[in-house]
Amino acid sequence: MKLNHSIYPCLWMDGKAKEAAAFYCSIFSNATITSVNPLVLMMEINDTKFMLLNGGPKYKFNEAVSFVINCDSQFEIDYFWEKLCEGGEESMCGWLKDKFGVSWQVVPAIIGELFADPQRAERVSIELFKMRKLDIEKLKNA
Repeated sequence: MKLNHSIYPCLWMDGKAKEAAAFYCSIFSNATITSVNPLVLMMEINDTKFMLLNGGPKYKFNEAVSFVINCDSQFEIDYFWEKLCEGGEESMCGWLKDKFGVSWQVVPAIIGELFADPQRAERVSIELFKMRKLDIEKLKNA
């Protein structure tokens, strides 16, 4: 028996679902709010569904779950880093938390390729661990 059910994340937004959805829609060009009610807001970013739940202050986000943005250029890395860090905080190795506490990884799309060669992977790792926002050229030249 084949069961075909869609799977999507539910983000506990501490009463700020509309504010968060507006923030994400302002950053991602292919983002839209699909439904709103007092408890739950549904949205899509790049054809991926998200449920934003207006829960209370009981639960907080942490780095155990993050969303990865594969970027084709340094321009894209710079754009998403700047926008998502607004009101949030930078971390190391391409990680950040936005102003709602959601963790993101803003990485070059070629990151897997850079780590494919074991000899190169060590050099890339050393360079990566020095960075907050990732620099594609420095990683490529490692």
